[in-house]
Amino acid sequence: MALYKIKDFDPDYRDHFEGHDIKGMDLYSGDQKIGSVNDVLVDEEGRFRYLIINTGAWIFGKQVMLPIGRARIDYSDNHVYADGLTKQQVEALPEFTEDLKIDYDQEEQVRNVYRPTAATATTGLEAPLESSAALNSPVPVDGTAYTGSSMGATTAPTYDRDTYNYDYDADLYAIDDTKHPSLKLYQERLVANKTRAKTGEVAIGKRVETETARVSVPVEKERVVIERSTPTSGTITPDATAFQEGEVARVEVYEETPDIHKEAFVREEVTVKKVVEQDTVTAEEQIRREELDVDTQGRPVVEGDAAKRKKI
Repeated sequence: MALYKIKDFDPDYRDHFEGHDIKGMDLYSGDQKIGSVNDVLVDEEGRFRYLIINTGAWIFGKQVMLPIGRARIDYSDNHVYADGLTKQQVEALPEFTEDLKIDYDQEEQVRNVYRPTAATATTGLEAPLESSAALNSPVPVDGTAYTGSSMGATTAPTYDRDTYNYDYDADLYAIDDTKHPSLKLYQERLVANKTRAKTGEVAIGKRVETETARVSVPVEKERVVIERSTPTSGTITPDATAFQEGEVARVEVYEETPDIHKEAFVREEVTVKKVVEQDTVTAEEQIRREELDVDTQGRPVVEGDAAKRKKI
């Protein structure tokens, strides 16, 4: 079964743990700090299978795989406890590296160190006291098939790389809820989001309209007026110019003609822009919240805020 680092499997994994991040938590064995948690490996369904732990100065900073069933996570103290982990086990485990290929054979090598009877047979060490219950778990002798168990069954199911299931090693992979006694109180809350939707579209364009314009231009034109009259004076003596042909009187005549043409000019300028108007939308909804009720009998000592809400 394929394994993935938790961030590769779900980049937003912290949201599922109320902001807590197991990566970086301190690792303890009893009251002794022995290292820290570097990463988490999950299977294809997102179930925790291993913690990648760095043993720090305890074993010269060696990174190894710790089955999740051998860990106890305390989010309140930001600690992870591996009370049954021994130095001999860490020394016997293969070192985890970024380029390590984790396959069935690699996991079997890890499992055989943590399986109590296998660890005793291969390293000559006693199994951790905390893991004594695992002595009743089937243990593969050759790493490929179960041969029996001390549960009283005469025949145990066999497995190989194609049929192995993590349920066969419940002691290594099952999370013991009794080690994490808690009661979750849920509360509903209103979550307000906004969505942006297109409600319309405005198109601004130009069109040409035609109309008939009239303009009046006054023009002037000249004309020649010839008037004849009879002199009233008496006889005159003609001068030298009298009685000569070819004398002409010239008068220039002018006339105005209209010059009408069209020219374009900017009549109006239009600027188009958008403005954002804000409005507040108020919604009301009933939400539920769970409160803790503590029922007591007799005179037990109840400490904490829960005691203020107890029922007698």
